Amino acid sequence: MSAPVVPRSHLLPRTRQGRAAVVVFVVVFLLAMPPLTHTVWNRVEPWLLGVPFFFGVLLVIYCALIGVLIWAYRKGL
Repeated sequence: MSAPVVPRSHLLPRTRQGRAAVVVFVVVFLLAMPPLTHTVWNRVEPWLLGVPFFFGVLLVIYCALIGVLIWAYRKGL
């Protein structure tokens, strides 16, 4: 009698690119979380593209997160 086949979790990435996408996403996501938002990004001056520094940085970080998701989707990860 053979051993039963245990299916792999769909939550774990199976490829090197999948693992890289998860690591990049988590690292960029951590840039938008405290303590960085309370210590480093928490400034009004200078203004970036007509918005306060804090909101400009968060906009860049969120766009990077969306970019990682689009990249992973296009790669089929």
